[in-house]
Amino acid sequence: MTIEGTRRARAWAIAGLLCALAVTSDAAAFPHIVRAGETVAEIAERMYGRVELERVIVVANGLGGRRGSAIVPGQRLEIPAVGYHKVLPGDTWQSVADATLGDAKRGDVLARLNDSQPWLEPEVSREIVIPYNLRFVASLGDTTQSLAYRFLERRDEAWVIASYNRLDRARLRQGEIVLVPLTDLTLTAAGKQAALDAGALVRSEGGGAALEAQQKARTELPRLATDIRRGRYIEAVARGSALLARGGLSAPQLAETQRYLTEAYVALDAPGLAANACAEWRRHDPGAVLDPIELSPKIIDACVEDEAERTGPVVGDGGVVR
Repeated sequence: MTIEGTRRARAWAIAGLLCALAVTSDAAAFPHIVRAGETVAEIAERMYGRVELERVIVVANGLGGRRGSAIVPGQRLEIPAVGYHKVLPGDTWQSVADATLGDAKRGDVLARLNDSQPWLEPEVSREIVIPYNLRFVASLGDTTQSLAYRFLERRDEAWVIASYNRLDRARLRQGEIVLVPLTDLTLTAAGKQAALDAGALVRSEGGGAALEAQQKARTELPRLATDIRRGRYIEAVARGSALLARGGLSAPQLAETQRYLTEAYVALDAPGLAANACAEWRRHDPGAVLDPIELSPKIIDACVEDEAERTGPVVGDGGVVR
């Protein structure tokens, strides 16, 4: 293989690796803490701009009991919302459905909900809608048609519920659990802000994640150093990118990870990625020194932005620094 061919192969390898590591799916629901005076109808109006979607919140939170949809201050509700997935190379409707909806056979419905067909491959980089799975417990007399009319607004959408749940009959058994895939859950501006605010609540409930990530990094950083030392640069990019994707690293750990990634990208002839990694390295470690004794000229070239910094100390004859 020519040098140019080798560089192209490395570039494709890096691109594929980074795409695979990308996080492309958003959560499909978010929590809301009930405040004094709120009703489910008011919450639906604020979140969706459509008071009739109260029924979706009621079912999603099991509020249809003897006391109806009564809620109390401090109660936690799940606000249904759709998710999104950016299509990656190799994705099919079936593989996305398996990963996000729990069953590859739901790919047929997923394709049609996104105005496509299951035999057509989704376009790479296209953002597709992932429906919210509304869990419904059937009562006596419920049918796929009645559910379609209630939640999808058209009785002839009963095939969606039947296909999604692998049903070969219209009538549902009392107590049977079915999932209704909902996509018509567009949030208002207030709803989108509530979803963003809810992210802080979810993160606080997951407290300890940063500590766990930092403990993991203490194990992984020596392995990353070994990858670099032994010339396993693709493996180093995979390990370093995975560390960064987890989040929660301390500033010194971020600096060390980006330092190793800088060297890996330089070795893989990816100067743009090397420059970005070096900038992040030095941002997290402002005191980092580009020592020409320890660093190769290519690494320094990737890091240095101005000639004055490039010159640095020069070692003269006899080891005298001048």
